[in-house]
Amino acid sequence: MANLIETINQTGKFNTLVQAIKAASIQEILQGSGPITVLAPTDQAFSKLPADLLHALMTDQTALKRVLMYHLLFADARLEDLREITEAPTAEGSIVAVEHTDGRVKVNDATVLESDLLTDNGVIHVIDRVLMPSLVEAELERSVSA
Repeated sequence: MANLIETINQTGKFNTLVQAIKAASIQEILQGSGPITVLAPTDQAFSKLPADLLHALMTDQTALKRVLMYHLLFADARLEDLREITEAPTAEGSIVAVEHTDGRVKVNDATVLESDLLTDNGVIHVIDRVLMPSLVEAELERSVSA
């Protein structure tokens, strides 16, 4: 079985995420022993961000690393686990809200599209939006409008 970074690279639907992981230099974390749960935004999720905001994010390594770490949980959190909780601490240090209604699981405002992609060192859940810590989003929006 492949590790998290190998699996993310192999799927073909996370090209922007792969670029972001490289730009933020967090490959080693995703190749570590884990367990890590990755809330992985698709290329389509990244395309929902305004172009100027995405550019600002991809060119600010500090902000990018914080955003990517906000997508990581230092745990093996399968879908059944997410259905049992209402919040989860992220590797970035903030908390994400977890909602479950009508059989769907949402993390903040992102819907889990595909779940439990198992790897050697964790699990991947495919989400339809990029998660942003509030402070980072505010900082990026200020830099874009300046």
